[in-house]
Amino acid sequence: MATQDLFGPDPAMDPLAWYTPDNPGADLFASSPPDIAKAWQAFAAGIAALPGGLGEVQGWVDRHVQDLGLAFRLTGDVEERAWPLSPLPVVIGAEEWQTLSNGLIQRADLLEAVVADIYGPQKLITDSHLPAAAISGSADFARRMVGLPPTGGRHLKVCAIDLARGPTGEWRVLADRVRLPIGIGYVRENRLALLRTTGPLLGEMNARRLLDFYNTIRDGIAATCQRADPRIALLTPGRFTQSYPEQAHLARHLGFSLVEGRDLVEREGKIYVRTIAGLKRIDALWRWINTRDIDPLAFDARSEIGVPNLLNACATGGLVMANWPGAGVVEARVMSAFLPALCKTLFDQPLALPNAATWWCGQPTERAHVRQNFANLVIGPAFRLPVAGLPDGRSKVVANLTDDECETLLNAIERRPMDYVGQEIVDISTTPTVVGNRIEPRGFTLRAFLARDADGMWQVLPGGFARISADNELRTALMGENDLSADLCIVDPAHAQRTATPPPMQPPAVRRQQGLLPSQAADNLFWLGRYSERANQTARLIRVLLDSGNVAAIDPKLEGISSPVRRISGLLDRLGAASVSEEQRGPLELAEPALNDASLPGSVASLAISGRKVSLLLRDRLSHDAWRILNRPVPTCGQDAESLSAACDILIERYAAQTQMMADTMGRGPAWHFLQMGTAVERANMILQSAMAMVPGKASAEDLAALLDLVEGQAAYRSRYLAMPFIAPVLDIVLLDPAQPGSLAFQADRIAEHLSALPPMREDGMTEPALIAARQLVAQLEGLEADSLDPDRLDDLLSRLRGISEAISERYFLQVAPPEDDGKAPLLG
Repeated sequence: MATQDLFGPDPAMDPLAWYTPDNPGADLFASSPPDIAKAWQAFAAGIAALPGGLGEVQGWVDRHVQDLGLAFRLTGDVEERAWPLSPLPVVIGAEEWQTLSNGLIQRADLLEAVVADIYGPQKLITDSHLPAAAISGSADFARRMVGLPPTGGRHLKVCAIDLARGPTGEWRVLADRVRLPIGIGYVRENRLALLRTTGPLLGEMNARRLLDFYNTIRDGIAATCQRADPRIALLTPGRFTQSYPEQAHLARHLGFSLVEGRDLVEREGKIYVRTIAGLKRIDALWRWINTRDIDPLAFDARSEIGVPNLLNACATGGLVMANWPGAGVVEARVMSAFLPALCKTLFDQPLALPNAATWWCGQPTERAHVRQNFANLVIGPAFRLPVAGLPDGRSKVVANLTDDECETLLNAIERRPMDYVGQEIVDISTTPTVVGNRIEPRGFTLRAFLARDADGMWQVLPGGFARISADNELRTALMGENDLSADLCIVDPAHAQRTATPPPMQPPAVRRQQGLLPSQAADNLFWLGRYSERANQTARLIRVLLDSGNVAAIDPKLEGISSPVRRISGLLDRLGAASVSEEQRGPLELAEPALNDASLPGSVASLAISGRKVSLLLRDRLSHDAWRILNRPVPTCGQDAESLSAACDILIERYAAQTQMMADTMGRGPAWHFLQMGTAVERANMILQSAMAMVPGKASAEDLAALLDLVEGQAAYRSRYLAMPFIAPVLDIVLLDPAQPGSLAFQADRIAEHLSALPPMREDGMTEPALIAARQLVAQLEGLEADSLDPDRLDDLLSRLRGISEAISERYFLQVAPPEDDGKAPLLG
C-alpha cells in the first residue's frame, strides 16, 4: 500500500512525516541519525496501526497501566493516581548511549570518592577543595557516620542521575539522586505496559532488554553480605509514601522482603525481621528511607518509621545497606559548584557530563557573579531546604518573579548567602509525544540508573525513566499535574548481535520454602480476607433483603415473629451497613445505601475501600490478576430493585472470582493460610450473626428460608427434607453440618486447619493458644444438637469466635499503631 500521494505522506502510515518541531536541532527525533529516525518512524507507524489509531492508543496504554497496578501520588494527594505513561518511547541510539554511559560511570565514581572522603579522611576539606560549610549545612550530612566505614567498602550501590539534552545536542546533569533512586521500578513497569500495548514493536526496532540490570542490583547487594545465601529486604516508609507502589513492585520482582521499620529489630549487632515464626535475620537492607529517619536513637528521635539501634548493626558490620547512611550529602545543589574541580583533583580529568553551571553564594566571588547576573539565573536553596524567599525549597527562575519577590530574594541572599546557589537556565530538547490524535514536540528530561554488580563495578541500566512536560517546564523533579512518563529505549543497529554469552553462574540449591512472612504482612492478609468476606456476605444480605421485600415492609411496631425484611434490616443496622429510621422503611430505601454509601462503615462500598487500602500494603504478594480484581470499583446501579439485585449478583460473582484467583496464584504457605483464616473467621462471624438475627428464639418459614438463602443452603435442605423449613433442621445445616461450606462448623474446621499449618514458635512444644481455642470450638460444635441452639448458646459461640480472632492477633501480629501520613514526601526527589 502506498504511503505517499500527491498531497504528501499518509499520516496514518507515517505519523512522524508531518512532525515539525520549531527547532529541529533541539528535537531528539529530528536531529537523530537516519537509522535511529527509521526506528522512531516504524514504532510510530506501528502504534498508529493499532485499533483506533493514535487517538485511542493512550487509552490502551492506560488500561494496561491500571491492570499492572502502577500508581503514584502528587504531593497532598490522599488517594493514588494511575501512573501516566506515554505510548511513544524516547529513543536513543547505541553509540550516543555509550558516550552517556561512560560519563554516568565516571560521575558515579566521583560521587563515591567524594562521599568516602567526607566520612573518611576529609582531605578534600583540609586541602581546601571543598568548604566545610558546603557539607555541614546539608540536612543529609550524618555526623554520626564519620569514621564508620560501610560494610563491603562501598557507600553507594545504586544511584540515579537526572539528565537534560540541550538545544545543540549536548547532555547536562541536572541532579544526582543517591538517597532514593525513585523511578527505577517504574522503568521496568513502563516497559512491561508498553510491551503489552504494542506487541512486537519494541523488539522489531532492536530495543535493549532491561532484565539483566535488575539481576545486577540483587547480585551486587548480595555479594557484600556475610552469608552465602543472604536474606535481603527493601525498607519502605509505608504505603503513604508517594512511590510505595514502585517499591512494592521492585520487592516482588527482586525477591526482597518488603518491610517497614516496625517489622525490624536490632539484637547484638544484627537486624532481624519479626515473622510469624519468630525473629529471622536480615543480611542487607535496600533503604528507601532518609538517613535522619532510619534510627530514632542515632538521628531524629521523632522518627516513627525507623529501626531503633539500626546504626549499631551498621557499626559492627552485621548489616549491608544500600545506600550507606549519609550518602545524600552529595545531592545538595551546592555540590554542583565543586564537582567539576573535584573531578580534576581526584581523577585528573574533566567531567564527561557537565553540570548545569552553578555558583554558591557562600563564596564572595561567586556571590558577586550571582548578583550581577541575577535576572538571567535560576536561584535555588543550596541544601534543598526551605529558605527565605524560597519557602517550598524549590528553585525559581528569576525572570518569572515580581519585583518585590526579587528584592526579597536578594535581601535574603545578603543575610545568609551560604543558603543559596545560582544556576544557569538549561534549555531542554523536545521529543515526539502523542497528544490526542497527533504527535507533537514536548520538553523532556531523563533519569538514568546505575548499580554495582557482584564485582563492585558500575553497570548502567540500558534504558531509563523519561519525564515529558505538559507545558515544556521541567524546573522540578516532581511529576506535574499533566506530565507523562515515557520509556527510554536504547536501540542497537539492525545488524547488531542480539544475544550475548552469559557469565558462568552457579545455580542455587533447590528449595521449597515460601519465604519470610513478616507479622505485619500476616496481619494485612488476615484483614484482607476479613474485609473481602464481609463485603461478600453484606452483598448477599442485601440480595436476600430485596428478594424478601414483597413479604412485608419494615414496621417497628410489629411484635413477636416479624418478617425477613425486618430481621435483615436490623442486622444491616447492627453491621453499620444501614440506618433504620422512619424515613427508611422499605427494602429499596435500605438496600441502596447499604450497597453504595461509603459514609456507612459497614456498607459494601466502605468495606471495598477498606479492602483496597489493605491490599495496597500487599502489592509485593499479590499477582497482577488478583490486584486487578481487588481494585475494581463497586458497580454503579440505579435505585430500583432490579438494578440493585444485578449489582449484588456482580459483586458476589466478583468476590468468588477473587477467592478462586487467590487459590490459583498463591503458594500454600503461611501467607495463604492467613488470608484464608481471615476469610473463614469473617464468614463464621457473619453466619452466626445471621442465625442470631433470623432465629431469635422464634422464626417463620420465610425467616428460615431467607437464612438458608444467605448460606446457599436451600438445595441441601430440599434434598433432605420434604417439608417446609423448620428451626432445628435449618440450624443444623447452617451451624452444625461440617460438610456444608456455608456452615459455622465448616468454617471452624478451616480455622483450625490453617492454624495447625503455621510454623510453631514455642520452644516447649506446647500447642499455641489460638489453635487450642479453635479446636475447642470445633469440639463444642461436634457435641451440640440443633434443638439446643438457643440465643444464649449462639451468643456463647460468637464470644468464642471473637476470642479466637483476638488470640490470632495477640500471637502473630504486631501490637503497635501505624505511622501517621503527612502527605508531604516528594515523588521524584
